[in-house]
Amino acid sequence: MIRSEDLRWDEKGLLPCIVQDADSGRVLTLAYMNKESFEISRKRRLTCFWSRSRQELWLKGETSKNYQHIVSMEADCDGDALLVRVHKEGPACHLGNDSCFDTDLRISFEEEQKHE
Repeated sequence: MIRSEDLRWDEKGLLPCIVQDADSGRVLTLAYMNKESFEISRKRRLTCFWSRSRQELWLKGETSKNYQHIVSMEADCDGDALLVRVHKEGPACHLGNDSCFDTDLRISFEEEQKHE
């Protein structure tokens, strides 16, 4: 089991957290946790993050009802990042998209190779 003291928090007390759809494997978002949001996430089995822009805790779905139910949490080999697999209710992105990575800001190397 992961404990807060096993993790390597950065100088601001934060840890990057990759959120992944447990069924499809799709990356939904990258957010940050502090020790308090980590403990809330562990206990409630809902994703809770630290909002760097608002400087406050952010329970995903609290206002939108788009909760993310945690299936598993695991740390990387250095203990300085988390992978959280979830079952989600509704869109993951605040813009209403399924994933925060539903943008046109991308490079597709497969596309480039087809045109070479």
